[in-house]
Formats: sequence, C-alpha cells, structure tokens
Amino acid sequence: MRAKTRKILQAYSILVYLFLYIPIAVLIVYSFNDSEIITVWQGFTLRWYHKMFGNGAIFDAAQNSILIACLTTVFSSVVGTMAALVLHRHKIPGKKIIDTLFYIPIVIPPIIVAVALLAMFAWSKITLGIGTITVGHVVMTISFVTLIVLARLQGFDKTLEEAAMDLGANNWVTFWRVTLPLIAPSIFAGALLTFTISLDEFVMTFFTTGPGINTLPILIYSMVKTGVTPEVNALSTVLILLTVLLVFVAEKWRGSIKAK
Repeated sequence: MRAKTRKILQAYSILVYLFLYIPIAVLIVYSFNDSEIITVWQGFTLRWYHKMFGNGAIFDAAQNSILIACLTTVFSSVVGTMAALVLHRHKIPGKKIIDTLFYIPIVIPPIIVAVALLAMFAWSKITLGIGTITVGHVVMTISFVTLIVLARLQGFDKTLEEAAMDLGANNWVTFWRVTLPLIAPSIFAGALLTFTISLDEFVMTFFTTGPGINTLPILIYSMVKTGVTPEVNALSTVLILLTVLLVFVAEKWRGSIKAK
C-alpha cells in the first residue's frame, strides 16, 4: 500500500511540475520561431533576440526595472532587518498589533495598496516617477524581509552574543561579528525575494509610474496589447534566465555558508 501511495504521489508531483513548466518551455521554444505568428513554427532563428537587443525602449525599461529593484532591495532589506531585530528583542507597546500589521501588505490585494498610495501621492502633490514606484515596491516587499528575518531570529542562540560580550566585544562589534553573519542567509533570502518581486511587479508599478517612465512589466503589457510576438517571448526568456541565474547564485552562496 505504501509503495502504491508513493507511486501516486510521484505521478501527481510530475503532473504538477509539467503543469508549471510546460508553458515556460513552450514560450522559450517559440522565442526562436522564424514566424511572426507564435502558434505556427516555421524554423529556427535568432532574429527576435537581435531585434530585442536592438530595441532602445526595452533597454530603457530594463534599466528602470533594475534600478528600481536594486533600490527596493536595499531599502527593504535594511529597514526590514532593523524592524525584525526590534520586534524580536524589545518589548514595545502594541507589539502584537505591529506584528499583525506586517502581514497586511502580504495578504491584502496589491491593487488596494496601489490605489491608496496613488491617492496619497496625488494629495501630497508628489510627481510620479521612479521615486514613487520605489516607495510602492518597498511598501509591498518590506514585510517579506521582516518576516523571513524574524523566522531566523526565533531559533537564534543568544548565548553566542553573550559569549562575545564576555570576551570584551561591545554591542556594535557583537552585531557585526556575531549576529549579522548568523542571520545573513535570511537577509539574503529576503533580499532575493524582494528583488524578484520588484522586477516583475505590474499592478503597483502601473498605478505609481509617471509619464514616460516604463518598466519591463509595463512595456511587455503594452506590447502584448497589440498581440504576442516572438520578440515578447525572447524578452520573457531573458527574464526567466536572469531569475534562474539569481536562484542558482543564491543556492551556491547558501551552500558555501553551510559548508563554513
């Protein structure tokens, strides 16, 4: 019975993976299609990649997306880590309420947060642009970093900090030499998640972007409105490869940390 159950679970797992990855595989394959009609295969070509890399609008959008993602990652990682340390170590009034508030940006629909931020920017007469997009992305992602770091701190051995202080280290040295290296994997995981969320976030970007400011999700949306072309497939393939590369680097880095 156990062997039969194991086979059923294996088959179910394979079906789930096929359901998830077959569309991605089809997209990658048809990015090399020589036809402008993505449903008709007419041979292998790289011209869509040449066309994509020669498209100035794509490069501008990619530059904006990467800049926003980097800024979001830095702000969310720093502030989220600080928030996690404060919530874990200090007893502050209304701590349970504050803990609950960090879950709201995760469970609430992004369009509600986006509309609220747009109303706030309009009320404050703030010009929409890269800055407002970054603020929106930070609002969405800071909770992820905080909760991931908090989860790591739950199993943190405080005696290591106490031992460092007994040996003469002050609070600052203890943090940099003991605490930060131990929670670094969780910070990096939160930063990686933040970067990927920011890179492909559409709803928040759509509501907080200004005129003439394009990101890759906004550009892809505008391209798809006139019909999906192999150029869109090529751009999507590059984004997929970038994401896989980031995950690979993260896993290698995490493996090296465990080895130490």
